[in-house]
Amino acid sequence: MAIERVAVVGGGLAGFAAGLALTAAGAHVELFERSRILGGRATSFEIDGVEVDNGQHVFLACCTEFINFAQAVGMGDQLHLQARFDAAILSRSGKAGRLRTAALPAPLHLIGSFASYSHLGVAGKLRIARALAAALLGKSDPSETFETWLVRNGQGAQERTAFWDPFFIPALNAAFDRVGAADAMFVLKTAFLRDAGAARFGFSKVPLAHLTQAAAKQLDAAHTSTAVLSITPNDPAVTVSLSNGDTTFDAVVLAVPPRQAERILGDPQRYGVTNLDRYDPYPIIDVHLWHDGGSIGRDFVAALESPLQWIFEKEPGYLCCSFSAADEYLRQPTAELESLAWREVQTFLPSLKDATLVRSAVTRNPEATWLPRVGAARTQQRTSHPRIAIAGSWTETGWPDTMESAVRSGNLAAAALLSPAGRV
Repeated sequence: MAIERVAVVGGGLAGFAAGLALTAAGAHVELFERSRILGGRATSFEIDGVEVDNGQHVFLACCTEFINFAQAVGMGDQLHLQARFDAAILSRSGKAGRLRTAALPAPLHLIGSFASYSHLGVAGKLRIARALAAALLGKSDPSETFETWLVRNGQGAQERTAFWDPFFIPALNAAFDRVGAADAMFVLKTAFLRDAGAARFGFSKVPLAHLTQAAAKQLDAAHTSTAVLSITPNDPAVTVSLSNGDTTFDAVVLAVPPRQAERILGDPQRYGVTNLDRYDPYPIIDVHLWHDGGSIGRDFVAALESPLQWIFEKEPGYLCCSFSAADEYLRQPTAELESLAWREVQTFLPSLKDATLVRSAVTRNPEATWLPRVGAARTQQRTSHPRIAIAGSWTETGWPDTMESAVRSGNLAAAALLSPAGRV
């Protein structure tokens, strides 16, 4: 029997990517989201009448499937992407460094700016160069942590502070002893070493929820505030138990976090779904600051040895400060976080020293990313049941938990359902 009606559970990028792929294949697709807003972990909502993202989500030029997703929903022109990788990196003492690409093939494209990078001495630069060569030539041990890899490759405090911390803490969103070296090597090779244009920063020029709102218009239905409690295969159909009753579909994509997927499946091993209990959530906090100091003159800057790591200018007078791997700050009172972020901003951006903070807000995402424990395999999209598939940025896509991984997972989940029907 052909797959004609599909339920997608979860209204994030993974769910919508799966939904669009299934719709393109001719299926009737209905999406169910338990929240009142769409977007999942990459969404936006109003605070005091201003629509803000739940965090400063960025993508890189190598995130091709996320870019394709935005174009497919008619939002491609709302993405900003650097013409070339260019990042200002500031120290607490006021020293400014800069890393940017030159018109050279990878991995030579960063040599010029790296040679003049002010936050590293000659010895530190040589140690990083040797580590980069080791990354290119070596193979990753699945059981090795990134922390162990750094120690093994002679990366000390100077190298970590000036290079590894500002780029890899946000990319991996976890302490280096909690993340696999293989994930770090993937980021390093994919973004910095294989393609001169891959590391260019990009971000949405409109609130992120607009992407999934546009995607929702291409599906047959997108139900918000509708929780899926469980699914039950009743061949050739699948019964979907909702908070307001049951309904039947030919197939289901579960595009939800691992613990929610485990609850909905009831017995994951029955469907060949493993390792859902081997994932842990990691938080991100963003502090939004509105001030009267005008533009800082850059889209973003990195702040070395600061908990906020990166400062993004959303528009003149509005900054978003991102705290990745933010476990120690998750329970800190809102007023303290706002005060801390503003002090840090004024320290790293002297042009705002005399500016006045007009208002502020904090967005916390305790489950911003889901990472498997080091050595554990990620969950596959294809299950042992031909009419049930799994999606999510945390699943096995070859990428860390990112917006790119979310879209890739949705496409893979759709392919898993369609291939038995002979449509792929």
